[in-house]
Amino acid sequence: MWTGGVRVVITDEDGRVLLVRHHYEAERRDVWMLPGGTIEDGETSRDAAIREALEETGLIVHIGRLVWHVEEASERGQRFVNFFLAGIIGGKPELGEDPELGNEQVLDNIAFFSREEIRGIENLYPDYLRDELWDEVEAPDAREIYKIRK
Repeated sequence: MWTGGVRVVITDEDGRVLLVRHHYEAERRDVWMLPGGTIEDGETSRDAAIREALEETGLIVHIGRLVWHVEEASERGQRFVNFFLAGIIGGKPELGEDPELGNEQVLDNIAFFSREEIRGIENLYPDYLRDELWDEVEAPDAREIYKIRK
């Protein structure tokens, strides 16, 4: 059974990308990633991207084009994640929450990062955001959107 998710590439006026940091107490580890999450029943991936951006960052976004459709079939199961470019149309960046996690929140920071700053992040997920992300942000007419990750 496939599980669907979204990630949202939100840039500011300086071309920096917004990341959220997840803190995993049990692993004593912090991981930076793009805002996003699971597509809920009855929701399109674009609707999920808008909802997740607002929940996690306080920003109202306009969803642009799909930049990647990434599939994974592994011991963790089958899942896909749609990555969208998005523009800010309202709100202000502030740390949000994942309503489905209740008192077990993992989000603990949000920040905009330049290309150079992202390259220096130790725990970045997925790792290919270090370089491939910028191909999309800096050249938005690129067309490769379908990727299979193993």
